[in-house]
Order: sequence, then C-alpha cells, then structure tokens
Amino acid sequence: MINKVHIDLLKKHVGPFLFCFFTIMFILLMQFLILHVDKLVGKGLPMSIVIELILNNLAYMVVLAAPMALMVATLMAFGKFSEWNELTALKAAGVNPFSLMKPVLFVSVLMFAGLSYFANDILPEANHKARTLFLDIRMQKPGFDLQPGIFYDGIEGYTFLVEDIPAGSDTLYNVTLFQEDSRDRDRAYIKAKRGWLESPDEITLSLYLQDGSIIRYISGPRAGEETVERSRFNQHRISFDLSDLAFSRSNPEQRSRNDRTMSSQAMLAIVDTLKIEKQKEFDRYLENVNSIMSRHSSETREYEYMRLQDSQEAQVRYDSKYYTLSGIDEIDRQSRIVTLALSNLSNYRSEVDNLSKNLKWREMRIAEYMVEVHKKFSIPFACIVFVLLGAPIGMMTRKGNIGFAAIVSAILLTLYFVAIIQGEKWADRLFISPFIGMWGINILYGSIGILLTLRLSTSFNFRHLLGRE
Repeated sequence: MINKVHIDLLKKHVGPFLFCFFTIMFILLMQFLILHVDKLVGKGLPMSIVIELILNNLAYMVVLAAPMALMVATLMAFGKFSEWNELTALKAAGVNPFSLMKPVLFVSVLMFAGLSYFANDILPEANHKARTLFLDIRMQKPGFDLQPGIFYDGIEGYTFLVEDIPAGSDTLYNVTLFQEDSRDRDRAYIKAKRGWLESPDEITLSLYLQDGSIIRYISGPRAGEETVERSRFNQHRISFDLSDLAFSRSNPEQRSRNDRTMSSQAMLAIVDTLKIEKQKEFDRYLENVNSIMSRHSSETREYEYMRLQDSQEAQVRYDSKYYTLSGIDEIDRQSRIVTLALSNLSNYRSEVDNLSKNLKWREMRIAEYMVEVHKKFSIPFACIVFVLLGAPIGMMTRKGNIGFAAIVSAILLTLYFVAIIQGEKWADRLFISPFIGMWGINILYGSIGILLTLRLSTSFNFRHLLGRE
C-alpha cells in the first residue's frame, strides 16, 4: 500500500529525473550535430528533412538517457531523504528501508517494460529511417554555389571559374566556363567579361554572359580529327538542368536492414536460419570427407590387387616404416600411393579450412545478432539495476545535492557503458558469449545493489561473506 512517505519519495524523483533526462538528451543531440554537421550543411537540404533526421535519431538517445536520468534522480531523492534525517526517524519507528524502495522499484519495472517495447519495436524503425536518410543525403550533390577564384564542378559536364563576385550583387566578372563534350554538345572553352544567373524555377538555371568568346572543338568524321571553331558574342545564354541537384528520397522499405534496424523477433529468425546453415555446412563436409576416404580406399585396393597379380615377378621396393607402404613390392607403386595420399590429404585440409571459415563466419553473424537482441533488453533493464544500486548508496551517503549525485552517477555510468561497449566488441569477436557481454555489468551492479540493500534492511554484514564473526 502506498502511503504519504512513498508519494513524497516519488515526488522527489520527478524534478531531478526530468532535469537530468532533458540535459542528457541535449548533450547527446549536440554530440550528434557536431559529428554530422558537415554532412548536412551545404547540401541544399529542406529544413523538414533535417528535422526528420534529428527526430529519428532522438529515438536511440531516449533509450540511453532514461536509465541515466533515473540513476541521478534515485541518488538525489534517497540521499536528500536520508540527509534530512527522515530515514532515521522511520527506522526508529520500525519501518524497513527496503519498503521505501518498493514504489520506486515498481516504477522502474514499468520503465523497463516501456523502454523494452520502445527499443524492440520503435527504435529499429527509427534507425532504419535515419539510416536511409543518411544514405540519401550522402548521395546528394552539393547545391550551386559559386565562389570567386575557386573552381566549381557541381554541375555535371561543366566547370566554372569566376574572378570576382561583388558582395550583395548578382553580377559575375571575368567568367570562365569549361564545357565537356557529350551527345548534344561539343567540348568548348567560354570566356566572358560579365555575367549573371537567373532561375525561373527550382530545376532550371540560366547563365547569361556578355562580351565574350567561345572556342569550340568539333569532332571530325574520323577518330583523332578535330576542328577548332572560334567565335565572339555580345550576349550568350546557357541553360542548366538542376534536377540532379534536387534532394530525392528513396523508399525505406527498398533498403536492406542490418542488426540495428531489426526487431528481436526478426533477428532470432535469422539466427535460426544461420544455425540451420551451420548444420548443412557440417553435413556437406562429412559427405565430401567420406567421398575422399572412399575414393582413396578403392584406389588403394586396386593397387593391392595389381600387386597380388604380379607377385611372382621380381619387385623392387622401398622399406618404409608405414605398414601400408611396406606391403607394396614396387617402388613406383609405393610412390603412386604416397602421391595419392598427399593429394587426398590436401583435399581433406582444404575441406577442413572451408568448414572452419564458413562456421566461424556464421558464428560471428549469430553473435552480432544475439548481441543486439540482448542489448534491446539489457539497457532498459538498467532502470531496475540503477534503482537497486542508487537507492542504498543515496541512503548511506546522506547527500542529496546534485553535485554529489552527478559525480557518483558519472563514475557508475562511465563504468557501465564502458563495460557495455567492450562487452559488445568481445562478444562480436567470440571472446565471450553475447549474454555475458550485455548482461555481465547488470549482474555485477545488481548484485552490489542487493548486498547494499540487505546491509541497510537487515542485520546482514559483509563479514559474514568472509566467514568472520
């Protein structure tokens, strides 16, 4: 039954949790923008695309920020509760400190369930859309942006060089344009003293040039022949098609998915398929090895039969320490047997190597998928672990200020995510199992939290673990 003390403790969590949650989200968002700002600026992208990309990437930030914020809030709430001697008064009244943790643990279980659903069903779709947008943006050509004294080749088939572009003016001075040859135009070199740009719509751009000359290279009827045509003009116009420069989106459903863009159910289905393929590879290996061995046995028996047929003839043989070779009378037949054995041994080694490589590749793929499956639930489960760990630490330290909570949380969270990242790397390389890689730090922190809670709530003493009185 929830009483006023429980409600007061829950209220003490709300403010710090919201503050820390949005602070961490802001820090993660700034980190994302710093890392990817060069991919977004100078592409001429619509603002709606940039906003959509940011919103899709907020999904993974939520999964990281919620457990971290709950850790800080738990340390502050229980630390302040103990700092104001409320815990001492309740313990004097016979209230078990663990009963104070029950409502917060219940909320952490609800957060675990909600974040697990979010990480398994919503996060993969958000990651897939963000990944698709990144690929579309990467393929996007930069917008038309002339700068004085710098070559610009953003429009296919043309290279621009402008000597001067006065600030606040649309006039271009001393324009040089290199035009590459194509089906409908010849290679040309165009110079003009002045020019300006006009764009009647989003996909058409016109360059007006004044007082210039054109050197055009016209291809002859035979390869290698070329006619040079020189002309002058008072005014000349060139139109460009900018449709290739416009941002275009692809259908996310037509993009392939990786482990970070799939639900746990989809990854487990792939894991089952990989396990079936492993068994098929092993069965194929056994068939090939049996084929090699049976072929070797039949050829050996054939040579033995030939030896028995010619046993009355004088034979020259090599005395070998191997029983099979010693039983053959002719040295050339012994040589053929050795050659055959070496050939079969080479084939057998090749089969073993192929089996090893195929099995290891599938095992690594299985490990990668299983790491992601476990991660979808291990990080949300940290909500429960952080309450089990943070509540007793807060009550024992008796400090509820944000500075102390931030320092302790920073240490604990740094160790936690270093363990998660390193565990993922080791599991991907098959050094440890995916379960240990993703759940090991949860088990460690959870065990410490349970021991600290027992120390506060019962007469349990750590000396008992060491066998001391």
